[in-house]
Amino acid sequence: MTDWDLFFHTKIRQIFTDKKTVIDIGGGLRIIKEKNNRYDPAREWIRPLLMNVDYKVLDPVDDYHPDIIGDVHELPFENNSIDSIICIAVLEHVEDPIKAWKEIQRVLKPGGYTFIYVPFLYYYHAEKGYYGDYWRFTKDTVERLSKPFSQVEIMPVRGAIETWIKLSPIGRVKFLEPIWRIADRLTGKSRTNQVSGYYVFLVK
Repeated sequence: MTDWDLFFHTKIRQIFTDKKTVIDIGGGLRIIKEKNNRYDPAREWIRPLLMNVDYKVLDPVDDYHPDIIGDVHELPFENNSIDSIICIAVLEHVEDPIKAWKEIQRVLKPGGYTFIYVPFLYYYHAEKGYYGDYWRFTKDTVERLSKPFSQVEIMPVRGAIETWIKLSPIGRVKFLEPIWRIADRLTGKSRTNQVSGYYVFLVK
């Protein structure tokens, strides 16, 4: 398991263990086929964790039958009212990610958790008629937007070489991924800021 996969598993388990309410903006966990435009069978390990929480998907349109219709720019919740928020691969698709990030901070309870993923060096991935693809995020941007939170953990996803390969046609060949990770470690490229994106775990 990669460092970023371990980070993802650890923080998602922490959220579903420590908190009672989980709002998944955009359904980025991809675990309920009926409430998402994509489903990821590799995330099935999360499903048993849903039994202990009030888990709801929020989306701005009703196309994929979310539990809540709402806009991340103006979340339909009171200040300091939500235990935890998950926002995976959403903020590059919204018109004002700075406002959206502030909205997440606004609605979280003190001590509330949020888990965010944003891309940096990543391919264009709009979905016609549903969302555009507007933004990319450097580590500096993530750190700046996270300043209002009391605790900030940032985990880069992929090193520079694996990121470069991911953007090429060779990136479709999954079984070669360990080779690029080894190359990143041997060349020191795993310690640069040229990455695919960032997982961010924040505590209000």
